[in-house]
Amino acid sequence: MNPRALILGVTGQDGSYLAEILLEKGYEVHGLIRRSATGNTKNIEHIIDKITVHRGDLADTTSLYRAISRAKPQEIYNEADQDHVSWSYDLVEYACDITGAAVGRILEIIRQVDPKIRFFQPLSSNIFGKVDKDLIDEETPFRPQSPYAAAKVLALTLCRYYREVFGIFSATGIFFNHESPRRTTEYVTRKITMAAARISKGLQDKLYLGNLDAKLDFGYAKEYMEAATKILQLDKPDDFNICTGEVHSVREFLEEVFAYVGLDPDDYVEFDPRFARPSSTGVLRGDNSKAKKVFGFEPSVRFKELVRIMVDHDLKLLDMKSGK
Repeated sequence: MNPRALILGVTGQDGSYLAEILLEKGYEVHGLIRRSATGNTKNIEHIIDKITVHRGDLADTTSLYRAISRAKPQEIYNEADQDHVSWSYDLVEYACDITGAAVGRILEIIRQVDPKIRFFQPLSSNIFGKVDKDLIDEETPFRPQSPYAAAKVLALTLCRYYREVFGIFSATGIFFNHESPRRTTEYVTRKITMAAARISKGLQDKLYLGNLDAKLDFGYAKEYMEAATKILQLDKPDDFNICTGEVHSVREFLEEVFAYVGLDPDDYVEFDPRFARPSSTGVLRGDNSKAKKVFGFEPSVRFKELVRIMVDHDLKLLDMKSGK
């Protein structure tokens, strides 16, 4: 019998890549889709007939219980949350509930339905916040600077609690920034790549951005989802940084993207204070040596290739829309 996995948030960037990877590995894949995602299944349209879809929401305990009871998975990946830092400033209660408290709901259902289920919880490098060290490992203290980041700290704490007190296999991956063509344009990387593609084709005149000096550890989402599957195959649950160990500023990303399409960003980009965040993190450069030692994690897609993958996709997408 093929192993079964339930992906919460299967329609998103991470969930859709994860579904593809698990299908390739021979899994029976189930996915949870919430009401607001109805009609927004473009990331899984090519595989939707190969997975079993369940309706539900992280805010609704009954739907979570029903999905887990019906799917009877050996593995659950929680790729559903309120995952946008900027939105969390305005939706504090919602962010804390969906990103943090919901993890407790899921783990308690696992404990009652089938304690042998293996659970994977993605976290964010934002939990480290205002760091004062050059290289961040898993033992670096948490100093979250947003409700989103604070909620992720709660998620990690709950995973450790259920792991240590009840023996649940609840593992986490502390994902540093991971991008792909499946990012929405609400995120700065995809906003930049899509704008550059549109400007290069005469479809857009200006791009408005906030702080360009933030330095981030950029990786490729698909590779990070492969790491998630490996974490759940380990002999015991643990917490792992998933990152490249390299940092680049948003300005560098912007310049690399515009150079790729033969444009000078200074001619098209303007600062807009509306996109500036009320607080900022330190330089989030991750140490992935633990993941490398334990299960051989080694990211192959680096900064310039990531830019190329995303811009090529957006150029092709615009050509398809124009009928070329």
